[in-house]
Amino acid sequence: MRKWWPLVTVCLGTFMLLIDVTIVNVALPRMAADLHSTFGNLQWVIDGYALALAVLLLGAGALADRIGHRRLYAAGLAVFALSSLACGLATSDGFLIAARVVQGAGAAAMFTTTFALLNSAYQGRERGVAYGVWGGVSGAAAAIGPVLGGLLTDALNWRWIFLVNLPISIAALLLCRFVLRPDGAGRQGRFDFAGTAAFTVAATALTLTVIRANEHGWSWWLFAVAVVALAGFVAIELRSPHAMFDLRLLRNRSFAGILIAALLVNFAGFAILTYTSIWLQSLVGLTPLQAGLTALPMGLLSLVVSGVAGAKLHGRSPRVLIGTGMLLIAAGAALGAILLDQGSSWPALLPGYALVGLGVGLVMPNLAESGMAAVPPHRGGMAAGALNTARQLGYAIGVAAVGAIFLSRATSSLGGDSAAAHALASGRGGSPAAAAAGLDAGFWLSAGVGLVGALAVFLLVRPVKRTQAQRPEPASVS
Repeated sequence: MRKWWPLVTVCLGTFMLLIDVTIVNVALPRMAADLHSTFGNLQWVIDGYALALAVLLLGAGALADRIGHRRLYAAGLAVFALSSLACGLATSDGFLIAARVVQGAGAAAMFTTTFALLNSAYQGRERGVAYGVWGGVSGAAAAIGPVLGGLLTDALNWRWIFLVNLPISIAALLLCRFVLRPDGAGRQGRFDFAGTAAFTVAATALTLTVIRANEHGWSWWLFAVAVVALAGFVAIELRSPHAMFDLRLLRNRSFAGILIAALLVNFAGFAILTYTSIWLQSLVGLTPLQAGLTALPMGLLSLVVSGVAGAKLHGRSPRVLIGTGMLLIAAGAALGAILLDQGSSWPALLPGYALVGLGVGLVMPNLAESGMAAVPPHRGGMAAGALNTARQLGYAIGVAAVGAIFLSRATSSLGGDSAAAHALASGRGGSPAAAAAGLDAGFWLSAGVGLVGALAVFLLVRPVKRTQAQRPEPASVS
């Protein structure tokens, strides 16, 4: 059992930081009432965390390669714990959003180190099992988050969805001190501040563009800022001897395909949960706990399938496993759109959620293991940062995009009444027909994104048993 304590330590942090992506979903109506929030601010309680987590992962990965993975993991745990306390004590939506951004920064430091910590602790089949368990935990966390959030909100108060992180963080810090291997010598060289800043501006501006579209229309100047900053990031990384992300890694088709799947999996699988949760509470009449329980089959199936895939399918073609998983996620989202109408209740969600859970269970562990296997060991932190950045950025943009299409379809269904559509999306009740129209549009968008992810994997990831065979030569990425 002792050999699995490093896995327990990493999974504790992973579960905690990922569960905080979706744990707030069922508490949004209560938060809105207590803090007098608008729909836009409600989105930032979710997106402020997800965006900070996403945009800082690449830089954190490069930093981890320099100062040590265990050291950065422990620092991230400490920041996460303190900011969780601040979230739990927040008295305004602005303070809560600011604390969530800091919480996302701590989560980025934790998340970017997970793959490297697992790689240093396990080899061979044990590594496959470790990635399977980790994948199950990471996939299940997003679906279990609403359940735990509902339980805490109903039994205590929405503030406890943040305060519960404190004892878990302390336990993880103690385990980190005693069971994780000490850091070896880090990489030499300067930290890529210019590249980190350019990427942060690009990702933030792009997400802001989508979020602001919900209430203020499309801000083309913000989109232009995102494009310019992204071009600047590419120019900086191509010329910098200390790049936080070596763009030459993208010459590896398999790694590029895996990166696209990472970008789209959370969008396709989880972005819609924010809006189904609001619908279940404001129109169907469920409590936060009951609304959260509807996602439990997704979480349990994801956990079981990930564990089985890691233990029994270790070494199989990532193209087949990840591609099939993305197809299942797309099918689950499409089934949600087909089954849900204005007279529906919570059972209409369960079949689609089950398919999404199966797909997530196949995708998550194989994304991690095959992505790390596609790059040389000294690029481990960089690869982990890129994969996790893609996942979280996809989720942040996904929540905003699904919100935009939900509002658009709901407004159209209400004869152009934008105010009523915003009230509906904020959980203040309204037309069941408009809600169904908005959710259907969100589900179909998620299905299309999942299908695009599957096609990218089947077209780009090479049909071999392991992507190590496609590792770039060291000279091409050093």
